[in-house]
Amino acid sequence: MDNLLDRVQNVLLLGPGPSPVAPSTYQALSRPTLGHLDPFFIEIMDEIKANLAIVLGTKNTFTIPISGTGSAGMETAFVNTIEQGDRVLVLANGVFGNRMIDVATRLGADVDVLNFPWGQPVSIDQAADKLKQNQYKIVAMVHAETSTGVLNPAREIGDLLKSTDSLYLLDCVTSLCGMPVEVDNWHVDVCYSGSQKCLSCPPGIAPITFSDRAMEKITNRASKVPNWYLDMNLLTAYWASASRVYHHTAPINMLYGLYQSLYNVLEEGLEQVFLRHQKAHARLIAGLSEMGWEMLVAEPYRLPMLNTVKVPQGIDEKALRARLRDQYLIEVGSGLGDLAGKVIRIGLMGYGAKEENVDRLLKAIQEILK
Repeated sequence: MDNLLDRVQNVLLLGPGPSPVAPSTYQALSRPTLGHLDPFFIEIMDEIKANLAIVLGTKNTFTIPISGTGSAGMETAFVNTIEQGDRVLVLANGVFGNRMIDVATRLGADVDVLNFPWGQPVSIDQAADKLKQNQYKIVAMVHAETSTGVLNPAREIGDLLKSTDSLYLLDCVTSLCGMPVEVDNWHVDVCYSGSQKCLSCPPGIAPITFSDRAMEKITNRASKVPNWYLDMNLLTAYWASASRVYHHTAPINMLYGLYQSLYNVLEEGLEQVFLRHQKAHARLIAGLSEMGWEMLVAEPYRLPMLNTVKVPQGIDEKALRARLRDQYLIEVGSGLGDLAGKVIRIGLMGYGAKEENVDRLLKAIQEILK
């Protein structure tokens, strides 16, 4: 019988995620599985919580990993904080801002949207004007919009909200561990991420943190959280209580992987990790510029870990991506929505954010274009 896993190739993942995984993290995933209430596994859980708090820049008590991908983090953030009819403002400039709108609408929220062109950041002035006109229970934004490569003004929006009653929800799926994320300094109430981007862990875990203010609102909801699996009132009994009450069987080995990924980041040092991402980004921009290629996003708003590149006229981007994958074993991402066929998205995330990976990609593109 043919085992397809024997034919899995070692593809260099330079797309929008997942990212390359470090050998130490693969090794961690293969450790013997323990029970989800095993005393030693609980020690690992506590260390994960402490290290997540460091990389998220928070002292929040309720900082845990959700069993699911980054989208489960988004669902957790909204399903716990929204009740029927709540007013929600989403600042949207890409696919994942639009996904926030969809999730909040499904939960019965009264959703207002402030839309911005794809490839441009959220306008602080327009957001300020909107907040003067209405009061919102929740204001939500994506920090690093993966669909476009745009960095949004997380700190500045937090400053607008810090003296209001609004909860500030921030998506840091792509930014966490690739650039500074400062939940407490930015006055963020709910922040979630994913394991498969700059943490360089396989997909399947979503770090999330809730401020005391957010947890108070969740605890005092008028209605039950409509999703049992993601109910923070129940999850905290497993992750944060002294006696650890069973909720669901945690993905033990995936949490080993998260533990190791966090260990790797903190051992290298956050500042050094951020610098490594910036160096790889700068090398990519320089190489593409020499080829005459242009970036979609203006320089001040570019993400170091997700680079959206305009494909020059006459080049079939789909064929280019196919040859990179099939001939050179390199994956890059396509454009989404209105950007489909017009751009490629190059991810330099986590373990993959290395200058030698940039050089390998640039050489491959040059050879294909010849």
